[in-house]
Amino acid sequence: MSHLDPYFKQVDNLQDKFIERLRDAVAIPSISSEDARRPDVMGEWLAEQIKALGGTVELRQLGKQPGREHLDLPPCLLGRYGDDPNKLNVLVYGHYDVQPAQKSDGWATDPFTLTIDEKGRMFGRGSTDDKGPVLGWLNAIEAHQKAGVELPVNLIMCFEGMEENGSEGLDDLIAAEANKFFKDVDVVCISDNYWLGTEKPCLTYGVRGCNYYALEISGPGQDLHSGVHGGVTHEPMTDLIKIMSSLVDPDGKILIDGIDDLVAPVTEQEAALYPPIAFTMDDLKESLGNDVSIWTNKEDALKHRMRYPSLSLHGIEGAFYTPGAKTVIPAKVIGKFSIRTVPNMEIDQVTKLVEKHVNEQFAKLKSKNTFKFHVVHCGKWWVEDPNHPNYTAAAKAVERVFGVKPDMTREGGSIPVTLTFQEQLGKNVLLLPMGSSTDMAHSTNEKLDKRNYIEGTKLLGAYLHYVAGEIKRS
Repeated sequence: MSHLDPYFKQVDNLQDKFIERLRDAVAIPSISSEDARRPDVMGEWLAEQIKALGGTVELRQLGKQPGREHLDLPPCLLGRYGDDPNKLNVLVYGHYDVQPAQKSDGWATDPFTLTIDEKGRMFGRGSTDDKGPVLGWLNAIEAHQKAGVELPVNLIMCFEGMEENGSEGLDDLIAAEANKFFKDVDVVCISDNYWLGTEKPCLTYGVRGCNYYALEISGPGQDLHSGVHGGVTHEPMTDLIKIMSSLVDPDGKILIDGIDDLVAPVTEQEAALYPPIAFTMDDLKESLGNDVSIWTNKEDALKHRMRYPSLSLHGIEGAFYTPGAKTVIPAKVIGKFSIRTVPNMEIDQVTKLVEKHVNEQFAKLKSKNTFKFHVVHCGKWWVEDPNHPNYTAAAKAVERVFGVKPDMTREGGSIPVTLTFQEQLGKNVLLLPMGSSTDMAHSTNEKLDKRNYIEGTKLLGAYLHYVAGEIKRS
């Protein structure tokens, strides 16, 4: 594919412009979870960028946010570049909203000002999750235009503004448009995840699901003074800590009976994928920020990150947490935890086992407090066929751009839209990451390496050429 050479050259020539495009995007504090940020115009800005490149765009309104009816959901951008009936239709998805961030959280720089250091690390909220990858598709269009190389596919775009806050409204939109806007889609490509390490790209063919639960315990009619009422009342916090400690041990083993029985066994073919993966325990230590790994070898660490379930305790609502010493007995506390699920753990099966366990644990306490179990939200795991031409095309693109065969991986986090597209459209879904394992998405000092951004733009464009060659429209 010699025509990729002028495309690559233009990506290099335009890299300063592409970085400025990312700088402009990062400067928009599109925090979907904050009411005051909801009017921010990231969707409109993105739409104008696409229109300037010759694409067509509709900002689809999704209505009010459930449970917060005073708020409009951010619009979902439905765009298209090219309408040649003889070309493959590739649907690309991403999101333009970000996690909350402020300098006082521990950022070394202003989170909404793209700051590039001497190592080429571009710091800024949303740089890697997911504004950089979204703009990679726009950069690919522009570099093709400047190179005089025709885009080999019709590009269909779905960019949402609510991913960091539950993707409210997106599933309904995809279902409603499956036989309309999305009816001609041939394959799906999502760039919203990361390499396992820092040097070698990967293709991701599965993600874990996420079942999120809450345990509510209440008793006294109001918060109490421990000096007055300590020792004379059943304390909700004591009950809650006892139950939460029964869910998982310090080595990560889930203590809920029956959970392990739901997990599909690892096949020999699957197990053989782990040893070649370019990942080291030093990579894990760097991403953890300390030497606190449970596991001592790569294969075990990888399997427990992306192939086996895990249970994490996330927080306690209603508890005293600010600095100082407040001698309060909380009247009501809510403990929050989640289980990352894998094949073949079905949502209802897991929930039934969890509810049975926590009810039994509370009964053992013989407490006079009131206990309630809540299902907050659930998303199913997703697995795709990594031998599909969509994946072989992406693998060829990785080899062309980076000179190595990609690792075939599953992702430990959850990306529910993968399953939605797979089920609603019936098409193969590929995860093609741009960022690396050290990007610190969702955390302080989130960054995207300049190399990953520029070479990643080359990769996205190259993928479009290879997938057009691998799959012919019927």
